[in-house]
Amino acid sequence: MLRLAAFAVTSALAAAVAGPLPPLPPLGRLLAAPDRLTIAVSGTGNPRADGEYRLECAPVGGNHPRAEDACDRLDALAREGKDPFAPLAKDELCTMQDGGRATARITGTWHGHRVESEFRRTNGCEIHRWNKLEPVLPGGRP
Repeated sequence: MLRLAAFAVTSALAAAVAGPLPPLPPLGRLLAAPDRLTIAVSGTGNPRADGEYRLECAPVGGNHPRAEDACDRLDALAREGKDPFAPLAKDELCTMQDGGRATARITGTWHGHRVESEFRRTNGCEIHRWNKLEPVLPGGRP
């Protein structure tokens, strides 16, 4: 009994010295499936950018060449309340500029939601949408 009391006092003192614990993530985030995305990129004109990548966030992993930066970008967009995988609005007016033949397809799970999204660089809006998601997507030009 004396050992148990000594342990309790020692533990309380150690906790007081260490300070408060950092806050836990929201319960929904703890119970959600990990973020896992497959990113297939082609037609960029850059052989180092084209290919299929796995990106895992929380914790960071996969074979994406800039996994930590990509997860940071997705987290920043989430903090802004934006869905980085949302398609363009059907009535959006876009400049008629050609950003090349690059295409990308992202599938998987992000923040507990199923993702199936396609990206192109066929007009000003699509180019902006692609650029906004860099470095999750590689640059569309070599």
